Amino acid sequence: MMNIAKEHKVNEQIRVRQIRLIGAEGEQVGIIDTRDAMNMAREAGMDLVMVSPQAVPPVCRLLDYGRFRFEQQQNEKENRKRARAQEVKAIKFRVKIDAHDFNTKTGHVRRFLEEGHKVKVTIMFRGRERTHPELGERILVRVAEVLADIGAPEGTPSMMGMDMNMIMTPKAPPAPKKDRPADEVSAEVAAEAPATPATA
Repeated sequence: MMNIAKEHKVNEQIRVRQIRLIGAEGEQVGIIDTRDAMNMAREAGMDLVMVSPQAVPPVCRLLDYGRFRFEQQQNEKENRKRARAQEVKAIKFRVKIDAHDFNTKTGHVRRFLEEGHKVKVTIMFRGRERTHPELGERILVRVAEVLADIGAPEGTPSMMGMDMNMIMTPKAPPAPKKDRPADEVSAEVAAEAPATPATA
């Protein structure tokens, strides 16, 4: 379906004399009087919706407007869900992190990756620690190694101000092993079977 603005004129709200009409199946009807288009919409039990007001003449389409709005709202919900699913989470580590904290924070990263999120792993440097970026890199390498079964770094670690960052991306789960489709097997059997003469 062509992209239609959220707010648009419908039926009697359309005040122009002529429009270019698109039918319910997407076919081009042509330039006709708006009154005739309204009659066509009524006869088809549909609505006349202005989809391109800037065009000359404006473009309208025959639609079930209530159904269109419902589908549009469902699509918006799905898009919001998808945006939340692709959210980038953030976990911060210190250069002098102890083993317990490392395991706890790595566990959080694992949980986010399992949920399908990207995770920004940040090493925070304090004072002179910044002169030893290799310490931060070492921690990030450890994180990547511990989580190698479920995620992978999106690129090499990068410094930004006093922080070193690395994005971990979830690995796609392995596709489950499927048995060969029945139709594929039956086709093979049919190919191997001797042909039988057709009966009248």
